[in-house]
Amino acid sequence: MRNEGSVDRLLRVIVGLVLLALVFVGPKTPLGWIGIVPLLTGVIGFCPAYRIFGISTCSARR
Repeated sequence: MRNEGSVDRLLRVIVGLVLLALVFVGPKTPLGWIGIVPLLTGVIGFCPAYRIFGISTCSARR
């Protein structure tokens, strides 16, 4: 059921953590909570938007 490759997942986790850091450090903006979305999709390896648009960066064969 995964549709994200390793590089995609790693980038999502990094972006998610950076966005979440904005809540606690730096400008302390509540918009940083948006970082939960890429963080969770990166950890899980599944992106609902990819499913809708038929995209897959996962190299695993189905």
